Amino acid sequence: MSLGDEHGSRGDNDGYGGSGQTRTRYPDSAGDPYGGARRGGRSSSRSLITVVGVVVLLIAAIAFANRGGGDSGSSDGDGERAEAAPTAASGEQPVQSKAGGIPTGYAHDEQGAQSAAANYAAALGSDGMFNASKRREIVKTVAAPSALDKLQSGFAADYSAALLKRIGLDEDGNAPSGSTFVNRTLPAGTKVTSSSADAATVEVWCNGLFGLTGESTTNPVTSSWFTVTMKLSWSGDDWKVLETSQKTGPTPVNGDNPISGADEIGKAVEEFGGFTYAR
Repeated sequence: MSLGDEHGSRGDNDGYGGSGQTRTRYPDSAGDPYGGARRGGRSSSRSLITVVGVVVLLIAAIAFANRGGGDSGSSDGDGERAEAAPTAASGEQPVQSKAGGIPTGYAHDEQGAQSAAANYAAALGSDGMFNASKRREIVKTVAAPSALDKLQSGFAADYSAALLKRIGLDEDGNAPSGSTFVNRTLPAGTKVTSSSADAATVEVWCNGLFGLTGESTTNPVTSSWFTVTMKLSWSGDDWKVLETSQKTGPTPVNGDNPISGADEIGKAVEEFGGFTYAR
């Protein structure tokens, strides 16, 4: 199954643009969002002491985590550099070249395969896939020569005229006047599930944005979580796509952020550019 196989259900609020979950909110008149299950009030002084204690612990934790951060050459007692924090950036330098706006020229190793899979997932999950000529260029850039024809025909079938109409786009993938079409894939992480010298299978965990801005739209921009699996081969001094598939999740609990208006979403999509993803 190609990456676009899920697109056929997007018009039904599936796939990347799955229907958003709505958090249940209890009426304010209840006086207690926990339904009265919360304990009675404690003294304000005790609450203040608790808050101050938490803040002190947080400051101490931050100071400990950043200890020695101002000296990049700091080392442990054995003269070796201290181990990087788990949240620090890792991996090889990002690629420097692009083809058709897509990062290319990856390292011939597992890190290079992960970087390629992340960037290819973003490209194959972009709004350009809804325009026939742009889609062909995207697929041509990322596909292995042996898989090019199969991927091109598969994606052409996925992004059919019927799908475009159901979403609310014209035959060239353009949004109606006054609206902005949003289709963006944001890789959150990658992992290699199998690899050899010239082949790798990489899973890319992604967050996706999909829909149309506009006050009268019936397909508002929603977010979803999914995992793209890419089978890659080393071809022409770079990692290229042989096959893609997609499944839903893992999906975190929705936050309590207030929903933004159509104008704010449309402006954000136009002003905030994407990234080159590198392991």
